[in-house]
Amino acid sequence: MSQPAEKLGKLPEWDLSDLFPGRDGPEVQAEIAALEAEAKAFQSDHAGQLEALSGAQLGAAVRSYEALEERLGRLMSYAQLTYAGDMSDPANGKFYQSCQEAATRISSILLFFTLELNRHDEAGLERKFEDPGLGRYRPWLRDIRALRPHQLGDEVERLLHEKNLSGRNAWTRLFDETMASLRFPLDGEELTNAEILNRMSDHDPGVRESAAKCFAQVLKGNARLFAHITNTLAKDKAIEDEWRGFKRPVSSRNLANFVEDEVVDALVGAVAEAYPRLSHRYYALKAKWMGKSRLPYWDRNAPLPGDDDRTIPWTEAQATVLDAYEHFSPELAAVGRRFFDRPWVDAPVRPGKASGAFAHPTVPSAHPYLLLNYQGRVRDVMTLAHELGHGVHQVLAGGQGHLMSMTPLTLAETASVFGEMLTFQALLRGTTDPAKRKIMLAGKVEDMLNTVVRQIAFHRFETEVHDSRRQGELLPEDLGEIWLRTQRESLGPAFDFDDDYRVFWAYIPHFIHVPFYVYAYAFGDCLVNSLYAVYQDADAGFAEKYLELLRAGGSQRHRELLAPFGLDAGDPEFWRKGLSVVEGMIDELERLD
Repeated sequence: MSQPAEKLGKLPEWDLSDLFPGRDGPEVQAEIAALEAEAKAFQSDHAGQLEALSGAQLGAAVRSYEALEERLGRLMSYAQLTYAGDMSDPANGKFYQSCQEAATRISSILLFFTLELNRHDEAGLERKFEDPGLGRYRPWLRDIRALRPHQLGDEVERLLHEKNLSGRNAWTRLFDETMASLRFPLDGEELTNAEILNRMSDHDPGVRESAAKCFAQVLKGNARLFAHITNTLAKDKAIEDEWRGFKRPVSSRNLANFVEDEVVDALVGAVAEAYPRLSHRYYALKAKWMGKSRLPYWDRNAPLPGDDDRTIPWTEAQATVLDAYEHFSPELAAVGRRFFDRPWVDAPVRPGKASGAFAHPTVPSAHPYLLLNYQGRVRDVMTLAHELGHGVHQVLAGGQGHLMSMTPLTLAETASVFGEMLTFQALLRGTTDPAKRKIMLAGKVEDMLNTVVRQIAFHRFETEVHDSRRQGELLPEDLGEIWLRTQRESLGPAFDFDDDYRVFWAYIPHFIHVPFYVYAYAFGDCLVNSLYAVYQDADAGFAEKYLELLRAGGSQRHRELLAPFGLDAGDPEFWRKGLSVVEGMIDELERLD
């Protein structure tokens, strides 16, 4: 059940006034008008002129562009966070849409700048980098110019950019508002998405089963709509991929992440090959512990026998995470503490609020915000550790400036997963009772399986959906069949899946928001496992190198960032090493059994 407020303590709510004073005040409209006028002036001054500029002049132009983009980012961050706080409020939806339309209009004016930079002569640009003002932006120019082979004509690019409003963005908003408005009737209550999912890890197996059945029935009632959204977005992506010359659906995401197709293929292949040694083996153990030969799917996240799963008050969760960060690095903890000392976190479950959890970086001139749905479980503490890791990363990377602070998805999960590992190890160090240590170890294995195995299963589902969609529209039943097959492969023979489970694909927001995002979680987990192994064997100085990695933001690629730690994600052994950490924990659980 959802925990009463007195057990959780006072949960923080964010204050977005650091971005803008209010949704309905004059400041937002004044900023939109100013940005539009300044964008037109920038276009008038620079369109068609970039190749003729000196290095110093081009550096100044990039700085002006960066300043405009940062202000635009602040506006959209405010709109997105306001909307996420209550998606069921029509006024929030209208505000978000109006800001999106304004931002699209303004960014369309500025679009010429990156398109023209990508046509710039390579040798001429290299000479201009001798000016330090432009040389600072070399990593950003390197990254945007990586898209050159797939860039279309200016008018086509502008059309695609503006059509997103009535295309992908509109379908994403429909998905979000539909999910936020769904209510799940259980035991006389009308539960939100976050609350019904929480019931699926209740101590009572009857509650878990009822929650799973209820969740499935409501999703089934909306399956045609969710299938239509999925089909439309997959087709939209296929059309754009074909125009841009991407041969595989995942390739555009890989390019945006600055990671080679073969590196991602190696990760996916290594995890899939390890299914029997990881998830199949662990869930067979869990079934045995629960006194069953096979588990119904709603027992996947069930508490283990002997796990009291007590409610953890917010203040204890906060202290646990900060203490773990402090043990590793006082500087890391000091940055993390800002989120609790100031109203940068929104933790309560509320009707209409976005489900799940995220860290929104906003812009370097402001600060990140964290959204949680805190319900007092151990996994909620781990989610706090995860999202705080993102937030700390975003603060530290802000020194790179707006254009280079954003980290590719493959590296964006590094600090979050590392924060989880620090917190888990701190909890483990403080637990001496063998039975409790076993439960903690099993809980961490489940978290890692959810991060690695489950996300790669999601990736394989997504890949098959996009491949199949190129042959024609998929019925809800087709999507359900792909879902069930990829889930069975990943979770193994310990589970029984009934027909209800076929519709569980419908609630995963990553498929809608950011196609092919999900493998980044597995990338991050394996990377952190390898990184943590280095940390355990490292001499003094590891924390400082780690903080430098975070401060780099998007200024370096994965090979450059990992080189100081002796790691290389292009080496297949890298993935095997990361997976061996999970395998070793399962070995230990078998010994404790």
